[in-house]
Amino acid sequence: MTRRSKPSLLFVLIASGTVLGIAGTDLVLPAVPSLPGQLGGSIELAQLVLAAYAFGTLVGLLAFGELGARFDPCKLLIWSLALFGLASLASAESPSIEWLIALRFAQGAFGSGPAVFAPGFIHGLYPHDKAAAAMGRLGSVESLAPALAPIAGAWLLEFGGWEISFVLLAALSALISAAVFWQRASFPPPSQTVQDHHNYLTILKNLEFLSYASSQALSLGALLVFVFGLPAVLTGPLDKGIEDFVILQVCGIAMFILAANSSAWLAKRFGTLRTIRAGTAIMPCAFLAILAYTLTGASSLYVLVPLWAILNFGFGIRGPIGFHRAISAARGDHSRAAAIVIAAILGVAALGTTAVAPYISVGLWPLAITGAVISGFALLSLVPLRDFD
Repeated sequence: MTRRSKPSLLFVLIASGTVLGIAGTDLVLPAVPSLPGQLGGSIELAQLVLAAYAFGTLVGLLAFGELGARFDPCKLLIWSLALFGLASLASAESPSIEWLIALRFAQGAFGSGPAVFAPGFIHGLYPHDKAAAAMGRLGSVESLAPALAPIAGAWLLEFGGWEISFVLLAALSALISAAVFWQRASFPPPSQTVQDHHNYLTILKNLEFLSYASSQALSLGALLVFVFGLPAVLTGPLDKGIEDFVILQVCGIAMFILAANSSAWLAKRFGTLRTIRAGTAIMPCAFLAILAYTLTGASSLYVLVPLWAILNFGFGIRGPIGFHRAISAARGDHSRAAAIVIAAILGVAALGTTAVAPYISVGLWPLAITGAVISGFALLSLVPLRDFD
């Protein structure tokens, strides 16, 4: 069995691994408010269950990025999934909330491996002209996890208590790691183009990579800052229900999936950098349109949904090919490059969310301004680049 004979199967395994890491937060989310009653502690302490996973993910990204440049990524993927499963199982047996917080840090660190290795695997599985389309499909699958996992988590919580989500993550990670082990010979071999003297600083000195990576992190970071603050704004100053947030999310994700699966075709027709710039330019324009509308004092979903869809369309046509171009610019150092981009996305989202938090109670306009500024810098990051398509 050669790796060329089953790219679709390998893609499913790669996508499943990355979705598992995303589900590590979203599947457990509905159980967090009930944790103090089950394990002791306060609701404020329970929030650290989420924060610990995020911090662990950041540490894991950088660690796996370095390891992936030195060792076989397929073997590391197997270890990452297996250790994630063990950490998940141990979390289900936590005797206190303090233990759960510590184990969540480990769970986040181990669960970050698939996201680091996925771009390199896709780059090796598909020709250059098809790799960007595969990244679009991967982004489409990943975008469904934040929408569907909390719903599944709420059902699991009612069915079997807070532990059942962790048990399910452990079982799924065991299945996926076993499948990867079974198919290990079919995975693309490690890149031979990374030099021994390369490190994170070497990549950060690459101006082409820095431009694409900055634009990717800033554009997705802007979107995440808006999403993270949207539920509080809708249910607070706008006096709407959480169902309105669900409507916005469903419409936004649907538009993202449509655009993401069209991005490779658009890049082939109009040029990669031109498509990335066009999609990036749509985002600050959409944020400014939302700002202008909210300043009128209105908040109808009949207007917000189309504007939100346009915003997601902009990121959808630039996201997959932008990520792919950033990884390609690293000249074979896929693991470190992916780790830097994903860590930067988390950093932008965290800093932006922190900056806008004090103003979240006044309405939607602080989120719109923040999104417009961040996505504007994403567009400026592309100025030094030239398109050679």
